[in-house]
Amino acid sequence: MIRIKHLLIIGLALSLGMMSANGQILNKIKNKASQKAEQALEKKIGLGDDSNSNSSGTSGAPSSSGNNKNSPGNTTGGGLITTPPDVQQNIADAQNSYKSGKYGEARYAVQQAMLGVEMEIGNKILNSLPGSISGLAKDASVDKVTSTGFGWVGLTIEREYNNNDKVFRVMVANNSMMMTAVNMYLSNGGYSQSTGGEQNWKQTKLKGHRAIIEYDEDSGYKLSVPIGQSSLVVFEGVNFASESDMMKAAEAVDVDSIKAELGEQ
Repeated sequence: MIRIKHLLIIGLALSLGMMSANGQILNKIKNKASQKAEQALEKKIGLGDDSNSNSSGTSGAPSSSGNNKNSPGNTTGGGLITTPPDVQQNIADAQNSYKSGKYGEARYAVQQAMLGVEMEIGNKILNSLPGSISGLAKDASVDKVTSTGFGWVGLTIEREYNNNDKVFRVMVANNSMMMTAVNMYLSNGGYSQSTGGEQNWKQTKLKGHRAIIEYDEDSGYKLSVPIGQSSLVVFEGVNFASESDMMKAAEAVDVDSIKAELGEQ
């Protein structure tokens, strides 16, 4: 089955109308937009033109009634609703903007489409996680999917299971700094041994995947499992009785399915 990430890439290629056989339309949009922006900036600096300033002659943000000591404070409201970008609409917007020569808007629409796909993938992975692990129920209020990057860099999926003071957390992330740290541990090879008492980390395996397990008296267990070139799953266990209990909890998560959903090799 072709996954949603691949479908978007195909959709972008078809919708934006490739100008060459090797299909570098996204780079073309990005370069064009950057070039236009640089030209506009140079022109503005060179002319010293302030014709784009506010026509009313005012500057700064408008005054807010919230500064009035007599105005009431806010006591109601549900905040903002998290709404992922509409993928199909942004693909259409990118196509129309590109045809009109509005390269900056086209690039923005492409980025929004990619962000929308990331959020869809993240929510799909989140919904695939078990409803309970080791007798701990999921805390839906803590469920979170965030994306801080473009092109599947910075996607983070988080879930927590808890019961009183016992907590189990699952985090799936594209994080280069975390991957670098874990790979540094793994590159040492073998199982680290210590003669000075209990060691606080060692290499292990989870369902055939090499991993690092750590233990801290204050924070408990932490298991880091790389699942490809850029993604990893991190498990945290607070007040677990033993390493084996921690590993058993982690085994309840299908890391291979997560790896496949992210398109990792």
